[in-house]
Amino acid sequence: MGLFLGRARRGKPFIAGSPSHGPHYSRLVAAGATPNFAAIKGMPRARRQPHLQTALAGGPVHRGPRRRWTSTRAGEAEGHHADAARRRRAAVDIRTAPGMVRGMPVTHHTVVDHAGQRLDNFLTRRLKGVPKSRVYAMVRKGEVRVNGGRARPDKRLAAGDVVRVPPHQPLRVRAAAPAEGLGAALLAGVVHEDAGLIVLDKPAGIAVHGGSGVSAGVIEALRAVRPGACLELTHRLDRSTSGCLVIAKERRTLLAIHEAFRRGEVTKTYDLIVAGRWPRRLRAVLAPLARYVLPNGERRVRVSADGAPAHTDFEVVRTSANATWLRAFPRTGRTHQIRVHAASRGHAILGDEKYAQRAGGLGAARLMLHASAIAFTVDGTRRRYETPPAAAFAAVWARHGGS
Repeated sequence: MGLFLGRARRGKPFIAGSPSHGPHYSRLVAAGATPNFAAIKGMPRARRQPHLQTALAGGPVHRGPRRRWTSTRAGEAEGHHADAARRRRAAVDIRTAPGMVRGMPVTHHTVVDHAGQRLDNFLTRRLKGVPKSRVYAMVRKGEVRVNGGRARPDKRLAAGDVVRVPPHQPLRVRAAAPAEGLGAALLAGVVHEDAGLIVLDKPAGIAVHGGSGVSAGVIEALRAVRPGACLELTHRLDRSTSGCLVIAKERRTLLAIHEAFRRGEVTKTYDLIVAGRWPRRLRAVLAPLARYVLPNGERRVRVSADGAPAHTDFEVVRTSANATWLRAFPRTGRTHQIRVHAASRGHAILGDEKYAQRAGGLGAARLMLHASAIAFTVDGTRRRYETPPAAAFAAVWARHGGS
């Protein structure tokens, strides 16, 4: 029979083997024995068992030198429990020390090159691996401070502002590495480079950045071959579109180009080959565009009366029996704008598997859309960069009766 000394109400010991828990205790009392429970009270179970029968019979128990048993769980020795308690106290001390969470300190960042940037974008760039939901929670709860005070996520930072960033635990997600040699191949297609920007001829089939279903894109590949450099996309191109892509090497240039986009001062020129004979009198398409999602989750765009305004100018370059080489000048920057505008007039771009009415992209291995030129103003100077269409354009044009 075993004996358990635990805790009961009002601090009294609970004894297994009492009259309500077995006959052995009752027989001993009937025989005139007076149990000596006080002699074994507080002992660990391993030490209590050898003295159990003696204590029940009321005999003396030689328990040795008196020790203070601090364990709150039966069976734990004092030394083991004390060590565990010290470790717990040390862990609490680390977690609750000023400016520390799991050993990570509070950090303060002084704004120098990122004046004008929104607070949420500033934090997202620095807190790599931290979910955006956590970043916004930091701002909402006041854990992030700007010059000692609370701030909204859309606050524009000024030079000299001090941003307090609380301790954070980044997700341990291994970043996908770009394909070997991709960065070097992209740099081989650089059209222009100076201290502020890079203009390269992006090949078709490569995304400008990683995202859904894409492990790494142009910007990740360039950062891999130039670690430590400040490289940012100034605009985007569809994955299947080739041509001019501008990468900023400093924040000042990035902001200048973004401001030019907002003011409508950036002009872009595209070359494209469409199915059928495009009417020469059709020089502009003004049709609002709206995004929608297919049942499989794929996002697409269509002409819709409740969509965002969109305007594309077109110019006929060459005409063949069953295709037309066009030049497009988008006046707005909607997703898939040129592709949808062309298809909405019954002349889908060759190789367009999303918006061509016939499957297979109308007999072209790739989308026949190329960003051939871009022009903008930086530091008061108007700049224009051009990249001619690849040889694949001429080959497809020849197959469709062009000359």
